Amino acid sequence: MDLILWRHAEAEEGGEGMDDLQRPLTARGEKQAARMAVWLDRQLPDGLRVLSSPARRAEQTAQALGRKFKLRAELLPDGSPQELLELAQWPRARGAVLVVGHQPALGQTVARLLDMRSGECAVRKGAVWWLRQRQRMDHSETILLAVQAPDFL
Repeated sequence: MDLILWRHAEAEEGGEGMDDLQRPLTARGEKQAARMAVWLDRQLPDGLRVLSSPARRAEQTAQALGRKFKLRAELLPDGSPQELLELAQWPRARGAVLVVGHQPALGQTVARLLDMRSGECAVRKGAVWWLRQRQRMDHSETILLAVQAPDFL
């Protein structure tokens, strides 16, 4: 199984009285999402499931890919790595799942799957972390296939 974690691109700062979930992408964020979507589209396998936080900035990031996706409340900013992994059906699902979400849950998920001692990993805005679960001999392992930031595309 492949799990692709995509942090939403750069969003507007929240102003006083502004609902955090309604913050849109900045012009720079729209460009980040578009660049990453082009890169992802060349790499992504057929049969991919795409899940996104319903926060506006995450939804706009997912829309840049131009594929069908489902909005899931479990991926909101206060979501947990456990909720994310259950939603993605890690590691039982077949194929690949792309999750568009937020920090700190994405970084905590990476740290958990890669056994990082700190328990958290920094995931830059607009960046993708691509992980794969595979069987090796008598045990399963998680490998990191790619980390890509939009600024390097």
